[in-house]
Amino acid sequence: MKFTAIIPARYASTRFPGKPLALLSGKPIIQHVYEQVKQVIKDVWVATDDQRIFETVNTFGGKAVMTRKDHKSGTDRIEEAAEKIQTQADIIINVQGDEPFIQPSQIETLCELFKHPQTQIATLGKPFEGIEAVKNTNSPKIVTNYQGFALYFSRSVIPFVRGIEENEWLEHFPYLKHLGIYAYRREILKEITKLPMSSLEKAESLEQLRWLQNGYRIRVGITNVETIGIDTPKDLERAEAFIAKKEV
Repeated sequence: MKFTAIIPARYASTRFPGKPLALLSGKPIIQHVYEQVKQVIKDVWVATDDQRIFETVNTFGGKAVMTRKDHKSGTDRIEEAAEKIQTQADIIINVQGDEPFIQPSQIETLCELFKHPQTQIATLGKPFEGIEAVKNTNSPKIVTNYQGFALYFSRSVIPFVRGIEENEWLEHFPYLKHLGIYAYRREILKEITKLPMSSLEKAESLEQLRWLQNGYRIRVGITNVETIGIDTPKDLERAEAFIAKKEV
């Protein structure tokens, strides 16, 4: 199988405008992401809607493609980019542009999931640590079947463990946190970007529910690596502190 990774990176952000170009340990965040992915995938692109990001990627020796500004999701931007670069890849990997600590092992796990012939879309989950983290509505939960295919994603705590005190739930069920990295078979990416929003997607504000509700199969790989996504300037400060601690 041939793999291509595409990193969506737009300039506009409500909480952190210009985030991909913000410096982390002396390098733009988008460069950190690119270099991490490049350790595993040979063909890596940044899909952007901003000339400044495009030029920055070219300056550090990466490959970039300009896409429209009006995409409603990163998945739609990935599809436009895949068409523009005329990729011949069997699998398209979507790594968020604000994940500078994405690990090669996580990307490798994602790629391995496509050895199962029924995998149409792949993503990752990580075991939760602590019930308060499970209850956080900003951390979507995944429930899978015995073959590792997703049954449902939710911001709510799923499943509800009946007859057990809430603070003991983690002892009775392996709650799984969803990490926002995806991979798609090329033809499946074309299909899912043509789908209208679904009722479950609207209810939970989770794009992957559109795919599930339309019958697509999402296989979930397990990682024990926690990464630091950067959504706000405060997150960038934490990331700088994390790097400084590692270098001590």
